Amino acid sequence: MARMHTGKHGKSKSRKPAIENAVIQENAPSKEEAVKLIVGYAKQGMHHAAIGQKLRDEHNIPYVKQYFGKRLYEVLEENSVQGDLPQDFLDLLKSAVKLRRHLAKNKNDKHNRTSLNRIESKIWRMTKYYKRTGALPVDWKYDPEKAALIVKGS
Repeated sequence: MARMHTGKHGKSKSRKPAIENAVIQENAPSKEEAVKLIVGYAKQGMHHAAIGQKLRDEHNIPYVKQYFGKRLYEVLEENSVQGDLPQDFLDLLKSAVKLRRHLAKNKNDKHNRTSLNRIESKIWRMTKYYKRTGALPVDWKYDPEKAALIVKGS
């Protein structure tokens, strides 16, 4: 299936190499220690991708899902360190707020006006999805001023 805003098709599925447990357990910390590391990094305010990179580079855990049998956000949810909003949704809100600030100064920037429309359409689609899955309250609506306050608070 084609991507929405490009003419490209993209690949389905990730084809990560399977890692044998013997290779992981030679140098990697135990699962309890790894969970403590993840929680500590999350409390420092690190982004999910940055936590994964740090585990890969410094602690010899190449793939969190293969190591724990669950995703990184599930580990964070179990330890109640997960934020109020999903990380990808918060990233889209940040980029929309940043673009609105730019467009307030540069009124004639048509290309970034189009970019803002695309970002906001993604936000609306993700809002529907996250309401359906329960990650957002049912009465939550996207409002640019409200988004600026959320981004400022995070």
